[in-house]
Amino acid sequence: MNNNDLVLAVDAMGGDFGPPVVVPGALSAARSTGARVLLVGQEHAIRESLDSLPARDRPEALYDIVPASQVVEMEEKPSEILRTKKDSSIQVACRLVKQGQARGIISAGHSGAAVACGMFILGRIPGVERPALATILPTEKAPMLLLDVGANVECRPHHLFQFGLMGTTFAQDILGYENPRLGILSIGEEEGKGNSLVKSSYELLKMAQHLNFLGNVEGRDLFTGNVDVVVCDGFVGNVALKLSEGLGTSLTNVLKRELLSSGLLPKVGTLLARSAFRKFGKMVDYAEYGGAPLLGLQAVAIVCHGASNSKAISSAVAMAATYVEKGTHKRLVNAISANEELTRYARSV
Repeated sequence: MNNNDLVLAVDAMGGDFGPPVVVPGALSAARSTGARVLLVGQEHAIRESLDSLPARDRPEALYDIVPASQVVEMEEKPSEILRTKKDSSIQVACRLVKQGQARGIISAGHSGAAVACGMFILGRIPGVERPALATILPTEKAPMLLLDVGANVECRPHHLFQFGLMGTTFAQDILGYENPRLGILSIGEEEGKGNSLVKSSYELLKMAQHLNFLGNVEGRDLFTGNVDVVVCDGFVGNVALKLSEGLGTSLTNVLKRELLSSGLLPKVGTLLARSAFRKFGKMVDYAEYGGAPLLGLQAVAIVCHGASNSKAISSAVAMAATYVEKGTHKRLVNAISANEELTRYARSV
């Protein structure tokens, strides 16, 4: 692909910190990938952030500013944002993609608004009822993909079936897994364990012969590295994600406190193990993975953590660039289309 065609719309007003964090992160990814970023938001705020950067870090060839007068507040309802904030940065960014001026959108703003705007402005892949938020989690061996993590609180079996199709395709293209191992999150490994949603979804996933379906996996299996893609409804997935984030942060804090408050020998040991601690910190840092792709839309959409730093924004923009360059969207469309008959059967049961 000619990178002159690789244009990405970035919601510059999104996240807890807005342009001062989003702008340098987006430009960092633009420099490393060759993508061009459209910085969408209040022009004066974006220009202030640009002016604070060294000239070498903001080459004009890599960005444009697209004005948007309104900012979405976190307490606002997605339906109200769609109706009353037509000139918000998230809506303007989505329309740029819809109109073909950009190939994807990245936002660290209101996740509900990002999902709603993605569905109603960008539209869904034909045959997909529920786009899914997917997050990349660290494990003992290699990253794994968990979906859905919050876009769909209530699901039916055919939704989880489609999550498995899309998650497998994403893991092949973005994570580089040749034949991703797929599981469904449940309360026991044995077939027949779980609620009615899990049991019915299990049967559907087992019927898709081209999926490398392992069966049920428990919460403790998520970080072993023995499964590559795990599907669940958005309620369970969001709880699992927030638990993982909290545990990683708490473990890091406890290790720092105990080692710094100990005697001389433990401190010497800490110095010797500094490399291992750096690797651990990198493993549990969500900024390494950037954001959660919203799979099932007609274009690339990456939803970032509200507390994202510049590194996380850069990682998310780079992920979107890879997504576009590898043609992952087309493969998602093909995966859904190839399983239309089984999906139709799933809707009837």
